[in-house]
Amino acid sequence: MTAQQPIDGATLLADVETFHRRFNVFPREAAYVAVSLWDAHAHLLDAFDSTPRLAFLSPEPGSGKSRALEVVETLVPRPMLAVNARAAALFRSVSDPAGRPTILFDEIDTIFGPKAGDNEELRGFLNAGHRRSGVTYRCVGDGGNQTVVEFPSYSAVAVAGLGYLPDTITTRSVIIRMRRRARNEQVEPFRQRLHEAQGNELRDRLARWADQVRKGISGGWPEMPEGVTDRPADVWEPLLAVADAAGGDWPERARAACVELVNASRADDKGSLGIRLLTDLRDHVLGGIDRLPTVAVLDRLCSLDEAPWADLDGRPLDSRRLSKMLGEYMTSENTPIRARNIKTAGTVLKGYYAIDLHDAWQRYCPPPSLRAATSATSATSQVSGPESVAEGLFPSAT
Repeated sequence: MTAQQPIDGATLLADVETFHRRFNVFPREAAYVAVSLWDAHAHLLDAFDSTPRLAFLSPEPGSGKSRALEVVETLVPRPMLAVNARAAALFRSVSDPAGRPTILFDEIDTIFGPKAGDNEELRGFLNAGHRRSGVTYRCVGDGGNQTVVEFPSYSAVAVAGLGYLPDTITTRSVIIRMRRRARNEQVEPFRQRLHEAQGNELRDRLARWADQVRKGISGGWPEMPEGVTDRPADVWEPLLAVADAAGGDWPERARAACVELVNASRADDKGSLGIRLLTDLRDHVLGGIDRLPTVAVLDRLCSLDEAPWADLDGRPLDSRRLSKMLGEYMTSENTPIRARNIKTAGTVLKGYYAIDLHDAWQRYCPPPSLRAATSATSATSQVSGPESVAEGLFPSAT
């Protein structure tokens, strides 16, 4: 096939997907669609305002993350493998006059894991490079002759690692939660000497196809599925644009994959510790109750299974830390959430009112699950009012 001959995008993406399926077992069908679109989008970065990070993550080693990254490496332009790379090396590579690399970062948990220490500079680079306008500023020169130089950060980045990524990177990523292959899941062994050339042939076809469609993609805005807005829309717009340019069944498959993976990410995302606290207070502590003393709030939080409150840095959540965390959020009157007096059984205790938390619940928490709603309804049916709740919890206060 010559460069002048038009390339059928739908067939090409199907070939890329088939190549992945030979060597990778992804956890869901939507992942094959997303990864194939991501491979193609890496050849079209300048047609988009942003580029999603692609993240292969798993709880245990041996789940196929590095293999997935190896296959991606054969399909993207100017792949640059980075393990324990520093931010300075990466942003200088992005500024390379020879061309922008596609950064493939294996063992990302060694950079952002719990024992990795401070890597704010690298985190900043990865965050800034999500946008085409993203830049990194550095002082260049010696002594008093230093000048501030602007280095572009915009680049396609795929990562693989154990556990989770920082929230600021997770929200800019298509997350593929890898798992170990079951005995009945068979893949073809990946032999670099043999299969790298096959992947590179697909890479070259992707590059030629990108040249064909770049002008039509630039400046366009693909139609987003209902409910996909804000940051998830930023992540998926380039991938949907690629699918629309390819045609065939890819626009439909891409939007179905978008909805599936965005919903999966929302279900898996516990948010920040503060949002987790707000959500647990809504769903498990103050459901059906309009006020509760602090000691009872702490008791209920620390008794929740699979919640972090009984062991935060080796200590259970206490009233001081609870006050500090909730004080970061505002009431509907735009004042910090604070403990207030609760009169009960002839005494006064400090505690929290549901009405003070309601605005934060509306703004920050995901919609309540059916289970949580059922629990709240059950709690409401079991109490007649806040006084009876407090009296039941503190009979000795009378």
